[in-house]
Amino acid sequence: MTDQAQSSDLPQRPVSILIAALGGEGGGVLTSWLVAAAERENYVAQSTSIPGVAQRTGATTYFVEIYPVPTDVLGEKRPVLTLLPSPGGIDIMAASELLEAGRAMQNGFITPDRTTLIASTHRVYATLEKMHLGDGRFEAKRVIAAAQEMALSGILFDMGEVAQLSGSIINAVLLGAMAGSGRLPMKRETLEDTIREGGIAVDANLKGFAAGFALASAGTPAPEVSEPATGHVAAELDAGALAERVDREYPGTALAMVREGVARLIDYQDPAYAGLFLDRLDAVRGLDGENGGETHGFDLTVAAAKALAHWMAFEDVVRVADLKTRPERLARIREEAGAGEDEPVVIVDYLKPGLEEICSILPGFVSRPLLAWAEKRGKLDAFNIGLHIKTSGALGYALLRTVSKLKKWRRRGHRYAAEQALIERWLNAVKAAIPADRELAREIIDCARLVKGYGETHRRGVGNLTGIFDTLVEPGLEIPAPGLAMRIADARESALADAEGLSLAVQLGLQPQILNNAAE
Repeated sequence: MTDQAQSSDLPQRPVSILIAALGGEGGGVLTSWLVAAAERENYVAQSTSIPGVAQRTGATTYFVEIYPVPTDVLGEKRPVLTLLPSPGGIDIMAASELLEAGRAMQNGFITPDRTTLIASTHRVYATLEKMHLGDGRFEAKRVIAAAQEMALSGILFDMGEVAQLSGSIINAVLLGAMAGSGRLPMKRETLEDTIREGGIAVDANLKGFAAGFALASAGTPAPEVSEPATGHVAAELDAGALAERVDREYPGTALAMVREGVARLIDYQDPAYAGLFLDRLDAVRGLDGENGGETHGFDLTVAAAKALAHWMAFEDVVRVADLKTRPERLARIREEAGAGEDEPVVIVDYLKPGLEEICSILPGFVSRPLLAWAEKRGKLDAFNIGLHIKTSGALGYALLRTVSKLKKWRRRGHRYAAEQALIERWLNAVKAAIPADRELAREIIDCARLVKGYGETHRRGVGNLTGIFDTLVEPGLEIPAPGLAMRIADARESALADAEGLSLAVQLGLQPQILNNAAE
């Protein structure tokens, strides 16, 4: 037979895919992408879903079967597909969160003779874990170890972080990882065309897909668990648990500053962001303790806590709008004006947002080309709009209050990603300096003071910090130089004393324009 395949030549079974995804992670969209891509290549495909339970009790599961032979080859033959997954019958198990991979193993869906496990290593704590009076968390490392033993092959990495960096959600990263595993019968181009045809957040989803594909196809490093406190996912952390963690893990001399940092960042963003603050500070505290911190009153931990909390609560349009519409602010102004209860008080806020402020809350793939275009034409400051907003009026208050509600989108913004990357660079230098020279570490910590505000002020501060790191801090940490701490202190003070950055440029042997460009 030429146009119709012999039964003996056909695969004996379809490709069976089981997906476990939490609410809001696009598991249904991921399933539709798989089915649509399969149908584009003329495969027979079928999908079903089993809803999960709210409040993080369990994930919604999606089951897809694809018979990897085009229908024109099958002729009149058609495969019989099943509606429900069966233990031992899964080719690809995809889990958007680590515990869901553990549940799949527990239920027998992952087997060493057949199943490729593709799972994110980040954690979103389940209800049972949070209900425990003590530490009820499941041992994530045991789940990873079991996955490496029980699956035919495993692709595990922090897909939550990858999704955040790409501006997508986790379903696009999962699809890319599945494609990169080589177990899907569809071609990469077909899957990408399916995403384009969907027409929703196409650029971001393609970027997330590409990142997942690259990590899966290249082979991922040994997986590390990313707990919810990293802030890469919208974990429901309890502020009380964070307070207990601070009291349990930090020395008395640092308690007041660390508590203040946690409170500030919960107010600024959410408990997950405060958890990220503690995760970062934990490393400094540990190194401080190992290198004479107790003798010095853990002064490096205190200084790092202050600098880090301030930096992480960076000023943007969302923060400004939030602070200007708080009831306590309005009450304070009335009190300062000496207004009676029946006397009207008019409050007008003068704002001048520009292109950088607007781009700060937009995704990077939108902001970067806009800012590059403006920088190339010298127009970064050309679009500032002077606004007089009557905050005491209903319309003005509603406008600012609406902007303040964009806080939940802050993590997706260009400014957020840029700040976090710079914070990590600064923090890595601090950690490298502590074992070598406590004085040097303190001077590097104090360099965080250079980054503040927004607009031109922020741009120059970032340029100054980057210039000091490029020419003094990082080269000096690689090849220790005498007097490095003093040189860093002098450079920092020069930057703080001269807004134009001229004296710092002379001190570092750079042109002022180089410092400005470093901020972009």
